[in-house]
Amino acid sequence: MKVDHVVYFTQKTPLEVVWEQRQLGWHAVMGGSHEQWGTYNALMYVHNAYIEWLALEHEKIANASDNPLIQLYMYDRADVEGWGTICFSVEQIEAVHNRLKKQGYPTSGILHAERKTTSGAIRRWKMLFIDQKPSDALPYPFFIEWEIEEKERLEILRTEGTILQENEQLEVTSCLFNVRDVEQTTEEWQVILGLESTKDTENTMIKLPNCTLKFTEKIKEVKERLIDVSIVYRE
Repeated sequence: MKVDHVVYFTQKTPLEVVWEQRQLGWHAVMGGSHEQWGTYNALMYVHNAYIEWLALEHEKIANASDNPLIQLYMYDRADVEGWGTICFSVEQIEAVHNRLKKQGYPTSGILHAERKTTSGAIRRWKMLFIDQKPSDALPYPFFIEWEIEEKERLEILRTEGTILQENEQLEVTSCLFNVRDVEQTTEEWQVILGLESTKDTENTMIKLPNCTLKFTEKIKEVKERLIDVSIVYRE
């Protein structure tokens, strides 16, 4: 299990996001449309994960969607721009589903999803969510299994120009979450992810193969959310 991508909720169009990011020197690209959800996105890949800017394309469809990610977006939509949640990639999503059920977590069941790219290509994957009504509480992470293996998927992205060499010089090193109870949240995420935690002078952490999750309770007056993603140049 590792971080697949982090989701940023935006009221801008993907085209606006791409333009802004390129002005900052980042190679972001148009992603495509989630036609069954009423959303579309922009993407920026780095060496070990990617950033997704999720935006509203068709409000009526999005309002009717039962996809937990879209429901969370619609709940947070009135707020300023900000990070929404985090996704982990797994090789056997059925096994994760069975483990979570045994641990007592109700789930969405395994969902089949797809996105039409701007070139008309279809990207497909499976998703899994823990049942949770959108609120100010920290959203549980969700899980993804891609239709094709990672090596093949990345080669396609390189060939089409979505990933440039400059993208692969960057990596996500940590994700910081603002929570009201660090100990309780960390313990629950350990169970969900099947991992142990450690602690430094400031934050409690869960280390994954490609990223470190950090939890802090410094900002208590706002929603519990992902609040910072550290992206650095690879050494």
